[in-house]
Amino acid sequence: MTVWSAGPGRPGLLAPMGVHPDRRGRGYGRAVSLAAAAALRELDCSSALVCTPSASVGAVAACEPAGFQRLPKVRDRRRDT
Repeated sequence: MTVWSAGPGRPGLLAPMGVHPDRRGRGYGRAVSLAAAAALRELDCSSALVCTPSASVGAVAACEPAGFQRLPKVRDRRRDT
C-alpha cells in the first residue's frame, strides 16, 4: 500500500490495495491498512481517506476491518452520451 500526504494538517490518501483471495481472512489487509494510517498520522495528516472503486472487492475488504467506513459513491468523471 502507498500513502500520499497533502502536508501537515491536511488529509492523507491511502492507495487502494487488495489481498490475494488465498490470503484473505487472516488480517493482512487490516494490518497493512492500519500501518498506512499510522504513517499518515506520523506525517501529521488531519485524516486518512481511501479512494477505490466499490467494485474492487479486495480493496474494500482490506480497509473496512481497519475502521474505514464506506461512503456513498462519488463519480468524478462522466461522459455525456
